[in-house]
Amino acid sequence: MTNPRKSSALKEHEGVSEPETTNKRAIQAIKTKRQSQPSAADLVKGILAKNLTALSRAITLVESTNPQHLKKANTIIQACLPYANKSVRIGITGVPGVGKSTFIETFGTFLTSQGKKVAVLAVDPSSTLSHGSILGDKTRMEDLVKDDNAFIRPSPSGTSLGGVARKSRETIILCEAAGFDTILIETVGVGQSETAVHSMVDFFLLLKLTGAGDELQGIKRGIMEMADAIVINKADGDNLKNAKTAKVEFNRALHLYPPKESGWQPKVLLASALQNEGIPEVWQLIEDYLDLSKTTHFFDHKRNEQNKFWLLQTIEDRLKSDFYNNPAIKAELQIQLQHIENGTTSPFAAAEVLLGLK
Repeated sequence: MTNPRKSSALKEHEGVSEPETTNKRAIQAIKTKRQSQPSAADLVKGILAKNLTALSRAITLVESTNPQHLKKANTIIQACLPYANKSVRIGITGVPGVGKSTFIETFGTFLTSQGKKVAVLAVDPSSTLSHGSILGDKTRMEDLVKDDNAFIRPSPSGTSLGGVARKSRETIILCEAAGFDTILIETVGVGQSETAVHSMVDFFLLLKLTGAGDELQGIKRGIMEMADAIVINKADGDNLKNAKTAKVEFNRALHLYPPKESGWQPKVLLASALQNEGIPEVWQLIEDYLDLSKTTHFFDHKRNEQNKFWLLQTIEDRLKSDFYNNPAIKAELQIQLQHIENGTTSPFAAAEVLLGLK
């Protein structure tokens, strides 16, 4: 006797049909709206109207590597250029753990309380393996992000210029066109990022720690030579005495460097971002520097030199991008890499072959 066929627990049922009352035209309109992107003219209009959504979308286009986005971004930047260059650009750097995010939040909040409109361009380190970034500055600056007169834009550092977002320079222009009069640029505090930030700001602020061997490290790396001011952060509690001692040491070290072209003598200040101490003094020092540099016309001279630098840097970046995106070079590169792995050619000979294709 044969066993009766067991019924399967897996049954396929007909799907639920769409109700006739569904407004298909409304659904299509929503889909179309999601797929459509605002034009360059619309984004420019929004930026000049101080619309932060338009500003964020434009910055996303600027940071994109898509060739179509690049063309649109250039159109937006060109349209915003006449409304830019009316801000103070301040670079802030320091080793990881020095308290950059806390300092920037406290400093930024102080500036907005003085009637300033502050844009923070915070560069987050990108992983060299996954190429991902946490982009957590909006989380770390939880008070400043809620301030109506502040705008925080974390950007992945990528691989260009040692940690500075590839398009930070253009982002500054967009923020200025949107009405932000004070731009704070944070670096990741490693590699060549300090040099890159120094080449796009008016004032370069170096945050230091005390009691962590950071004094010697700062002198050794030569970053102090670029600094317009040094702020010893976390100068509070039991650390205050050490901070005062470090201030004397840093002042001595600063006098070992040649005079700056601006005629400015860098100074050392103490601050505690956590306790909100020393912040007004930092801003007063920056204002003193701006008064001096504008009186001597060094302010405009420096910006002109920076523009020339970024012209050459942009040309180099574009040539590099065009080279590696060339289909013939892409194919030959794989062949030459295989030859190098097999030991049948040298890196220099392989480079000559590849450069000869361009």
